[in-house]
Amino acid sequence: MDTMHEFFARLHLATQVGCAPTALRSVMQTLEATILETAAAWERDGVATGEGREIIGAVDETFLAYMVLVFLDLPTGYVVLEATAEERSYATWHALVDKRLNALGAQVRYLVSDRAKALIQLADKGLECLSMPDLFHLVHDIVKSYSLALGRQLRQARQELFKAEERLRRHSEVETRCQAYREAQQQVETQQADVTRWEAIQGEYRQRLATLTLTLHPCGIDDSAPQTSMQGETRLLAQVEAIEALAHIHQLPDRQNTMTKVKKQLPALAALVDFWWQGVQQDWEHAAVSPLWRRWAQETLLPWRYWEHQVTRTRCARRKAKIQQALEMGRAKFDAPALTRCLPPKALEDWHTWARQQVYAFQRASSAVEGRNGALAQ
Repeated sequence: MDTMHEFFARLHLATQVGCAPTALRSVMQTLEATILETAAAWERDGVATGEGREIIGAVDETFLAYMVLVFLDLPTGYVVLEATAEERSYATWHALVDKRLNALGAQVRYLVSDRAKALIQLADKGLECLSMPDLFHLVHDIVKSYSLALGRQLRQARQELFKAEERLRRHSEVETRCQAYREAQQQVETQQADVTRWEAIQGEYRQRLATLTLTLHPCGIDDSAPQTSMQGETRLLAQVEAIEALAHIHQLPDRQNTMTKVKKQLPALAALVDFWWQGVQQDWEHAAVSPLWRRWAQETLLPWRYWEHQVTRTRCARRKAKIQQALEMGRAKFDAPALTRCLPPKALEDWHTWARQQVYAFQRASSAVEGRNGALAQ
């Protein structure tokens, strides 16, 4: 509150609004109570009208003054559960989550989490749903294994280049035709080649990581064609093995245990692709959609809407540019068919609403709950 008070004071708002720490604290407490009351009222209304919905959950724990277990609905960001606990065992998680889901009349479609045994058991046994590894954690494991070592090699190469250039400068001030000058010049060329080499290695490593994260989607990034879990797993494994080979060739630290752990997660990670398409198919069967319109939605509507959603969630400039290309291709494919143009506005709007719901149901990481926990811990 003191920081907020100082901020308002610097804006010369003290004469306009009450910005004393005690006043701000009172407002915050009122807001907190109002938010909780509003959420409880919405929940009661939803349960009363039978609006129990499927939750795509992310679970994690955070440590403040005490341990807090957090269960978040990824598509909406809604905090389903936030409870203090003395332990994070399966029994504790299951008791808390089961009680909360019963109160909401909701079910869990699948659960995204790290590979803690209690959380895997919560999905497999307690909730009887798909247990989805967290892509963010998987990539982070790879980054921890090699990024620092690569950065260290490049930094050392640049330092050696700087020293060589300094030696060359000193010799050039004395005599440029002597043997020492020529040797210094040769040393600069050697060190520059070493810097270029490590920059290329780092560039390839980063490209492999980017390709890894761009692989786990229901559609291929290059052609927006629907892919299967088997195809996704094969492509993921190819990138992981390429990173391993790169590290081995250039004698980076051996991280075999970590990479074995990463590889074991790939089948469960890729399983989300088939699981998601099965949900799409079930919707079509429930609505008795004809094969013609199914193909139209699968090949044009869903890819366009999917990449449109992904491009807003991606901050990395390189990946964003790649997704933007896929989005533009998807939009062109959507606009081209005569089927698209023959749909009445209301029908087209309904299709778009359905497509957005499906897109939000593809969740690869629990970064929402991770970010929230990080913010609370500050």
